[in-house]
Amino acid sequence: MATGEVRGLTPEEIAAACKEPDPSTQEFIFQQTMYRIKDPKKSLDFYTRILGMRLFKDLHFPAMKFSLYFLGFQPNEGEMPQDPNERTFWTFNQKATLELTHNWGTENDANAAYHNGNSDPRGFGHIGINVPDVD
Repeated sequence: MATGEVRGLTPEEIAAACKEPDPSTQEFIFQQTMYRIKDPKKSLDFYTRILGMRLFKDLHFPAMKFSLYFLGFQPNEGEMPQDPNERTFWTFNQKATLELTHNWGTENDANAAYHNGNSDPRGFGHIGINVPDVD
């Protein structure tokens, strides 16, 4: 490769970079992705009504003025624990949940905005949700 040339990794470089997982990580799961949100009412409506997620757990931290909302795909509300402590434990053991973080007051602040990753410095890209039909 010429000096300064930009390219993706070769299959050999990818194979060399990827290692066999350590056995101690066997029970690790990808548990959550966190998004900062401006308006929890709008966000909860979108993720539950439009995308079909369920609210697993909400946590509120008045001293620090923020709330967390954990959502995921669960077909039946009745399959989720109703006891608050059991529900918290259950929530943090689900795969691929979405954590919405709301810093109180942003919903009323016209200047409140979060970086979307589409301008410098680039970062976040997207999450993917598989649906059976997009018609």
